[in-house]
Amino acid sequence: MLAAARNLRPVLEAAAAETELHGALPQVILDALHEARLFRMLLPASVGGLETPPAVFIEVVEALASADCSIAWVVAQGCGCSLSAAYLAPDAAQEVFGARDAVLAWGPSGTGATARAADDGYIVTGKWHFASGNRHAQWLGGHCTLIEADGQPRRDAAGEPIERTAIFPRAAARIEGDWNVIGLKGTGSDSYSVNELFVPAKRTYRREAADERRENGPLYQFSGMTMFAFGISAMALGIARTMLDAFLEVAKSKSERTTGRPLRDSGVIQAEIAKCEARLAASRLLMLTTARETYALAGDGRSFTPELRARMRLSTTWATAEARAVADFAYTAAGAQAIFAGGPFERRFRDIHTLTQQVQAHAANFELVGQALLGVASNSRLL
Repeated sequence: MLAAARNLRPVLEAAAAETELHGALPQVILDALHEARLFRMLLPASVGGLETPPAVFIEVVEALASADCSIAWVVAQGCGCSLSAAYLAPDAAQEVFGARDAVLAWGPSGTGATARAADDGYIVTGKWHFASGNRHAQWLGGHCTLIEADGQPRRDAAGEPIERTAIFPRAAARIEGDWNVIGLKGTGSDSYSVNELFVPAKRTYRREAADERRENGPLYQFSGMTMFAFGISAMALGIARTMLDAFLEVAKSKSERTTGRPLRDSGVIQAEIAKCEARLAASRLLMLTTARETYALAGDGRSFTPELRARMRLSTTWATAEARAVADFAYTAAGAQAIFAGGPFERRFRDIHTLTQQVQAHAANFELVGQALLGVASNSRLL
């Protein structure tokens, strides 16, 4: 898979402008990704998936992002959504994910989205946003508050509203086509809605509910939020690596306008390049090591403690922050050469600053980590 992702780089880079223009992956790119089975990395083997270890998933997404982050984002988000197969009944999982080109897309929990119990299923009404990759997906998911017939939320033993995810055909939803943003343009992360749509119970589940999980492999001990975080941080690293490499080439030939001195002879530039290399290498190693160690623990049948979940969150948040700092240096130091469309900097600069607006990359995540390490209780889904 990693070799396939790296080999696709020239094709993905060549298609980047078309991907941005249309807000969707060109068919030739989709065909190549499906041929390499990259959308199936996190699917259970029982439905034809690869059950890829998280560290390998990180490296594959990083390789894709080094070419085009929109494509990497669509693959990573689609893979994250496919973790739902571990919770569905076998026939439902096969229905959704059995096709070679099967893709499920969804956005975060929608305000006011509800699922009302009905015979053998639920009546779903709601609107959601940020359905990345929906323009080539066959299925959409909607995270809903479960309500009673009188409209009141059904609550769990702790008194919290119960959320249930419903999976339905994309054709059953209204797609807004409202993805008009500065970066990650190719992801087509539209808003979508349904009204009084019946969804069979077998195509619904409670995210992260251990009592509904049917797959027991080590991959499925990781939460969906953690896998999304691994993917997003891998993308940031892939962008930063490519931008720094591009700047190294610029620095070999570009001179300072005011002094005429080659950039490569600047002590400031030399030192900053060294620090950027350390930032990328160290943060990447922290995340990969954390992913490998926790995967090994899961394989030994050990459950993740709050501290272990916090350390995964720390590794992803830190890697994303360090990657953004490196990307910013490369863009700034390249001067006017960085601003031209079609060059190695401009699109990637927009993409990484769109990526880091996502909740997985927020600096507030460091607070969650600190709370966990100090033993302060938190009910955040990010942990």
